[in-house]
Amino acid sequence: MRTSDFDYSLPPELIAQAPVPQRDQSRLLVLDRATGQIAHRHFRDLLQYLSPEDVLVLNDSKVIPARLRGRNARTGGHFEVLLLEELAENDWWTMMRPGKRGRQGTKIQILDKYQQPSALEATVLEINAEGHRRLQFAGPKPVLAELDALGEVPLPPYIERPTEQPADRERYQTVYAQAPGSVAAPTAGLHFTRGFLEEIRARGVKTCFVTLHVGLGTFASVKAEEVSGHIMHSERFTISAATAETIRAAKEFNRRVVAVGTTTLRVLESAGAGQLAAGAGRTNLFVHPPFHFQIVDALVTNFHLPRSTLLMLAAAFAAPGDTRGRPLILRAYEEAIARRYRFFSYGDAMLLW
Repeated sequence: MRTSDFDYSLPPELIAQAPVPQRDQSRLLVLDRATGQIAHRHFRDLLQYLSPEDVLVLNDSKVIPARLRGRNARTGGHFEVLLLEELAENDWWTMMRPGKRGRQGTKIQILDKYQQPSALEATVLEINAEGHRRLQFAGPKPVLAELDALGEVPLPPYIERPTEQPADRERYQTVYAQAPGSVAAPTAGLHFTRGFLEEIRARGVKTCFVTLHVGLGTFASVKAEEVSGHIMHSERFTISAATAETIRAAKEFNRRVVAVGTTTLRVLESAGAGQLAAGAGRTNLFVHPPFHFQIVDALVTNFHLPRSTLLMLAAAFAAPGDTRGRPLILRAYEEAIARRYRFFSYGDAMLLW
């Protein structure tokens, strides 16, 4: 299957630049996988598709203000730094622009929000084959402790604003985020309010959490011509003992497991079937048609970029174990475009069940 098989045309005005005023006021496209029928609802109607004893699983990773501005300590040239993954305290893999100027040994003065030098510095330790820079930070406090003051929310590049808006700090974050570490939001969860989650629990639906820190594995573009040629970057995940036990019990008694977001699905499918175990690990699972799912029975997700691994995952889930999901998901996208749904991170949602 070719990467171009997952292409589609999207009018630019449908790329959501800002969230809807209330989290649970998004629209919801519902795709019945068995019949191929499509229904158009509002996100709060998700409650109608959940049954008592279903298990709703959410990713509680917290987005960090991972975008930093810096200046070459020797030449004064400016850098933009995106933190990718923490190896140890003050030791991070990063993406830098312009990368060619960030040679090994380059010292960078991190700037504050007024573009003035802060007390935080960084040194380029290493450059990998993909051009990412490993930085060693130094300052009075660890870099993680400085991010709220110095960093910016790492909004996706298709959100065409030069800097974050004050509302982004709150809205580009799920209401249940707990574990800091993501450089992009698990966006399917952005639609939930605390009140709506309580309504879901009151219906008898169990809720539980996994943690996957969103990094390059989730949002890196697919450059290979053939889908099978793409290699996913690994990302860190954690499954608690309580979550593992809840999901094992659901599978034993034939209750549905509903994943909120592609990151949640990748954690659960990486962890195995009936032997789902608690613990921490890494996953580079690349889900694309055909794929046989062992844990997840329904998926809440957003509308994804053309040719992305996220779109390929949705296509795989639309027809498990088959390739028919690709035309099915693209037909749903065509209908969403015709009905003026909002796309991508701040956009509307889809339920595949």
